[in-house]
Amino acid sequence: MTLTRASIPEERHPSQIRAERLTANLGAELFDVDLAAVAHDDVLFAELRSLLTEHKVLFARDQSISRRDHVALARRFGDLEPHPILASDPEHPGLVRIYKDLDSPPEHYENAFHCDATWRACPPFGSVLRCVDGPSVGGDTIWVDMVAAYAALPPEVKARIDGLRARHSIEASFGAAMPDEQRAELHRAFPDAEHPVVRIHPDTGQRILFVNSFATHLTNYHTPENIRFGYDYAPGAAELLQYLIRQASVPEFQVRWRWTPDSFAIWDNRCTQHYAVQDYWPAVRRMERAGIVGDRPF
Repeated sequence: MTLTRASIPEERHPSQIRAERLTANLGAELFDVDLAAVAHDDVLFAELRSLLTEHKVLFARDQSISRRDHVALARRFGDLEPHPILASDPEHPGLVRIYKDLDSPPEHYENAFHCDATWRACPPFGSVLRCVDGPSVGGDTIWVDMVAAYAALPPEVKARIDGLRARHSIEASFGAAMPDEQRAELHRAFPDAEHPVVRIHPDTGQRILFVNSFATHLTNYHTPENIRFGYDYAPGAAELLQYLIRQASVPEFQVRWRWTPDSFAIWDNRCTQHYAVQDYWPAVRRMERAGIVGDRPF
């Protein structure tokens, strides 16, 4: 018998990383894995990346690795980018310190569901986040599957938002707590970005609900189909945007991770949102995040 290419059994390499799902929609905890080894091994990294595509956010505990290996792992996905507000580790540019210490006043412990840095024209691909130190209780982080959030929308809402775009702003979020001159300078350095309300995942082709707490308004809502009179514009667009942003708060789309020192989360920022629960003050919480440069949403 002549074997054609189609009839030759596909060679399958045994999985070296064990992943256990945490919810029906997203999230898996990794076992039998050393992230330092993954950072320097092509086969292991390919497996990790495949798991990330499948589960959207991955978790691992007891990873006592160096900052250099933390950065090396993140750079396997792409270049790192610093944050304009949060400082990086002095020896590792792009390894952002998210330190909530005793001198951080409680009124600064606010948060919201968000997708990192959508105020950039090219928001991050994702992040590799490590818990350096955390409270004995509290301080969890919640991630949300925005593919599932889009899929669950009523058909009439999907039709209504098809083709809509939204403006995303660092000035209206981080900048809102700054003096006027500093806020204006931040806006000059990072002008508002405009993104589709529904983006397409470049690897899977899935449709993603892509609005979050950085989104300020819909930019192309004011059409004859949507507006009867001028005063329809603001409430109609604003109510629709807030309805879409609230979808991240639906528990069925979420996974919640309880941090321990040297635990890691690796997530796809293109199709998830997250919320760092700030229920632990005056305890401290110190995290280090390597954010990975992304591409322009479409």
